[in-house]
Amino acid sequence: MTYADRWLLPDGVEDILPEKAVRIESLRRRLLDLYSRWGYELVIPPLIEYTDSLLIGLGRDIDLMTFKVTDQLSGRTLGIRADITPQTARIDAHSLKRSGPARLCYAGHVLHTRPKSPLGTRSPIQAGVELYGEASVNGDIEVISLLLASLQACGLEQLNIDLGHVEIYRTLAAEAQLDKGQERAFFDLLQTKATSDINTWVDKNVGSAEIAAMLKALPTLAGSRQILSEARQILAKAPAAVQEALDTLDAIAAVVSERFPQSNLYFDLSELRGYNYHTGVVFAAFAPGYGASIANGGRYDHVGEVFGNARPATGFNVDITAIDGLVKAPAASSGAIFAPATDDGAQWDTVNRLRAEGEVVVCGFEGQSVADVNADCDRQLVFEAGEYRVRSL
Repeated sequence: MTYADRWLLPDGVEDILPEKAVRIESLRRRLLDLYSRWGYELVIPPLIEYTDSLLIGLGRDIDLMTFKVTDQLSGRTLGIRADITPQTARIDAHSLKRSGPARLCYAGHVLHTRPKSPLGTRSPIQAGVELYGEASVNGDIEVISLLLASLQACGLEQLNIDLGHVEIYRTLAAEAQLDKGQERAFFDLLQTKATSDINTWVDKNVGSAEIAAMLKALPTLAGSRQILSEARQILAKAPAAVQEALDTLDAIAAVVSERFPQSNLYFDLSELRGYNYHTGVVFAAFAPGYGASIANGGRYDHVGEVFGNARPATGFNVDITAIDGLVKAPAASSGAIFAPATDDGAQWDTVNRLRAEGEVVVCGFEGQSVADVNADCDRQLVFEAGEYRVRSL
């Protein structure tokens, strides 16, 4: 390794320098303050824990995204978290053990073995909420409403939300009696939206003409709220669970459209993001100019089973790093005060008083002027008439 190479960071890993760091921290505080006002309590899970609990119940995708190391104390495998959701599930089920609803929120770094998008970071900063113990559609409505409020708080003007429901596909696949291999193959085809390939595969693998027609229709059932009415007709002979899923989506649309009339709701009944662990509604937020989702969420009931306390659960996480790249809103600044170098104890007392009042005071070193300071100094501390006063520059 050369001297120059020592300054290199791994691909997809970056330093966050002062200007960007201030913006990201402002977004983080804004979101956590918002979540607190909605009654969500802050938790701070560890960055690393045993894979036995970190990877349970969330499927193969999260496993592949997680860095793993060996614990030199126990010899067991540790994982560096790629998602904070399973950690909050463990906290709810094992540490809090509440009988009623629990509202938890968090913010922190996660680490991915590969970036989610070609130019994405492998160490994004996430914020999010998880609601445990509420199985009704009202729980889904609350977290989706809070997601939209989060995007507004971050300064995003265009609110685009994609919604789906994994129970629709899961129920139809069960009716078609697909084995695990077939279910996975059809799942992969659905993500491509290649209708001709989907139709060919269904014709070869599904015996019931009625179920085959419904499976073929799934990739076409995408659009505005009107698509739910069309789906009711096309999937009219599907099991009751499918109709119940459509009812849930319709109920969410009714409330969210009224609360956030400026939001764009897009329904996709073949959207299966997080299919391996989600059990109901799934949703994602997108923004113009960014190829991947900036927030993801959904219902994941029963994930707490592995911790001995199965609870209804729904929530979302927001990629603060991605949002900062979209809005780049300058953090609010009230300026700073420059205090020239001196040994006078009275100046020190004045500096402490100003800092206690919330002012930013930068003390200069010997021979340093305000022009030499890398800070937003718009005022200076001067000694006049026997006392220290703040004067504008």
